[in-house]
Amino acid sequence: MRHDRLPPDLTPPNSLMTSSTNAPSNAPSNAPSNSATFVTACFSIQADADPGVMPRVLELFAKRGLIPSRWHSDLEDPTGSAPSLTIDLQVTGLTHQQINHVAASIGSMVSVISVLTSEKLYA
Repeated sequence: MRHDRLPPDLTPPNSLMTSSTNAPSNAPSNAPSNSATFVTACFSIQADADPGVMPRVLELFAKRGLIPSRWHSDLEDPTGSAPSLTIDLQVTGLTHQQINHVAASIGSMVSVISVLTSEKLYA
């Protein structure tokens, strides 16, 4: 997996990419870290039933070298109205800023009706 083209803020947290800027410091391990905090991001996407929606959504994560830890989709075909697609997914490795950016990108896709996000933090 190549991350050499990703800006530092888009490099996945478990990346093998190393540089002098992210080399370990001599600070004690219990000292606060300057690095971004990664959480489990949850996305719920409502879209028209279009076969191209799922690969376009997945592509946003694949570009960042991430694989959703959970993916569930339902095709609903209510009688008398157009069918709709609901996608619920979870992914770890995004900062708060990246979560908002991905949600906005998904929301601007053709056929997407709405995008809801939430974050899971583990104690």
